[in-house]
Amino acid sequence: MKSKILALIIITIFIFCISFVKIYIDNNNSIQTTSVNLSNKKIGWGIKRNDNHIQPDLGKENQRILEENRGIAMGNKEKKYIYLTFDEGYEAGYTKQILQTLKEENVKATFFITAHYLNTQPELVKQMIDEGHIVGNHTPKFLMSGGIV
Repeated sequence: MKSKILALIIITIFIFCISFVKIYIDNNNSIQTTSVNLSNKKIGWGIKRNDNHIQPDLGKENQRILEENRGIAMGNKEKKYIYLTFDEGYEAGYTKQILQTLKEENVKATFFITAHYLNTQPELVKQMIDEGHIVGNHTPKFLMSGGIV
């Protein structure tokens, strides 16, 4: 009887130690964040178009936000590049053909997808990623809704 009680005590201590170590490891590997310092100020996003094919003006506030977050809105105005972007879900079913043409011409593009598009066309989204295209989020809360990221 004493050996059973001793074994039960040892097992209990063992379980407690494993639980303690697990909690300790989880706490040390986690990153705690807060939204307290984030602004909920509404930001209007847009560009000011210029005449004579001059690069549009993003505005000082938008430029500041992009720089702080290492974002990209426009390329270098000294080099001539074309950036292809597609809003998925409004392409009338031509995505397979678009992907085929991009592959044949060795061209990369950015596809902005909605959560609905991801849920209904996961094989095309996977193909976009596998072929080296950028897939962008076009839906608020998408990343929190179990997207493919």
